[in-house]
Amino acid sequence: MFAAESYTSRHYIAIVAMACLCVLLGGPSYAAGAESLIIAGATYCEPGVSGPGWAWTDADHLELDGYAGGAIGADGDLVLTLAGQNSVTESHAPDADITLCGMEVWGSLTLRGTGTLTATGSQCGIHVSQALVVDGCTVDARADVANITDEAVAGVIAGDMAVRGGGRIVAAGAGSGAGVRAYGVYLQDAGLGDGAAGCRLSVDASWLDAAGADGGAACTGGSLVSARFVTPAGGAFGASGVMDAAGVVAPHVVVEPDVATPPAGETDGSDVPGCGAGEPSADANPAAGEPTTGPTTNPALKPAAATTKTTTTVTKTTVAKASKPKAATATSAALPKTADNNWIAASVTLFLLGTMLLAAACRC
Repeated sequence: MFAAESYTSRHYIAIVAMACLCVLLGGPSYAAGAESLIIAGATYCEPGVSGPGWAWTDADHLELDGYAGGAIGADGDLVLTLAGQNSVTESHAPDADITLCGMEVWGSLTLRGTGTLTATGSQCGIHVSQALVVDGCTVDARADVANITDEAVAGVIAGDMAVRGGGRIVAAGAGSGAGVRAYGVYLQDAGLGDGAAGCRLSVDASWLDAAGADGGAACTGGSLVSARFVTPAGGAFGASGVMDAAGVVAPHVVVEPDVATPPAGETDGSDVPGCGAGEPSADANPAAGEPTTGPTTNPALKPAAATTKTTTTVTKTTVAKASKPKAATATSAALPKTADNNWIAASVTLFLLGTMLLAAACRC
């Protein structure tokens, strides 16, 4: 009888140990990251590949260094590190998977690094179905509304958007097609159930210049941290986005860090994108180095250090939504890799537990 009980005990212990090891080995299969990338018309399903000016190093990390080519798309979350000057341009091929945007990410996108990115497309320069973060880099996103009707077009279309770490972004939408509504930044609910947490714009000690005939920045709410509206004067978040002092949607929105004293050699606001007169002007494209016409001056300038810390937060009603050519496949608005550290700790714990249980089973 004792032998039977001992065998049963070992049997149960072995089952528990194997279950722990199966969870340990199977867990990483659902870690965050892009399932595939489309770069200049070619589709890649596994990381560890590279080409002229780009390298896909792991599932959620792409590096651009001097890339100048066709549109880039990602099916899932992506962190994009920029070095040097980079540009992505919509493909006009009829069989292309990405036909309306310079960059299209069906998940969350974080742009970071010391480089620049210029993205152009018919409907949007950059489209992100969930959260877009511009962290410390310089981005120029523009929509030219070629062959678009009855749609919202914008330099950036996203679920929500944050500019931080001294980042600089210029976003512009232009055009006059039938039913076209043009924005600089257009934050829309992509049907992911974000509710009040989505469609929000936040700027933390960084620069934003957004322009469009129907609104510079369309969003349901937002916050400024160590930053302030330069254009429009007396700007505030309203029911349809950023409004001027009279409660009218502002077609040009400029935000800059809220600093008491500009750094040496700079004047307060004169070298920030869109500052000064608050009107569009002609300048050089910061990424391509070619003359362009848009609502900004060159954004590739040294960020000013923020010396004060103030926060303004307002919540609004929803804004009209624009349809997209494909349905969003992501299910979470979390930023890339937010759960990796927790998963590593859990994996180590499960591995140790499984080892101890197997050792106990052998002793029995």
